[in-house]
Amino acid sequence: MPPAQHRPEAAARDAVGRDAAGRDRDPAGRARNARPRDGLGRPLPRGADGEPPVPDAPALAPAAALEAAQRLLDAGRPFHAHEVLEASWKAAPPAERDLWQGLAQLAVGLTHARRGNAAGAAALLRRGATRISAYRVGGGAGGGRPGGGRPGGAGTYGVDPAALAAAAAGLAGRIESGGLDGLAPGELDLQLRAASGQSPD
Repeated sequence: MPPAQHRPEAAARDAVGRDAAGRDRDPAGRARNARPRDGLGRPLPRGADGEPPVPDAPALAPAAALEAAQRLLDAGRPFHAHEVLEASWKAAPPAERDLWQGLAQLAVGLTHARRGNAAGAAALLRRGATRISAYRVGGGAGGGRPGGGRPGGAGTYGVDPAALAAAAAGLAGRIESGGLDGLAPGELDLQLRAASGQSPD
């Protein structure tokens, strides 16, 4: 293993300092947890080898963000997928923010499931499903929420919101009725994008 100063997680920790109270802060003074994390995002003791963090960089283009998030989900790293999706949510135009926030919530729900938190998993999967269900393939958001929709024109980038919301709600229902112990690891996966034959809008 390379020396600590050459590992990516060490470089990320080096960019974070501590304030007078000993809390981790970035150069701008914002709170940052510099502790290494495991594959599900749980903090490890300082100095432990953890998973490489997702770079704290500008959000990826939508298609690239979905590809990166799906690769992380497929690798059993839903916490890291959530970080990619959260960056897209924060950078998205207003008409798309709920879609990206909902996708991030689905990844958090899968994180809770893999950590063994059935109640948190079901709640976040349902919350994310509700949020993305307001979107239509090729039609943006609207009409799917009480009190009216948001401005139209939001793309879904190959996500089929209705199908993904149904899959997430179905998984939440199975978790609520039978817990996590009866689910095989492959049942804790979601496919963010529709079948490859469908082109992104």
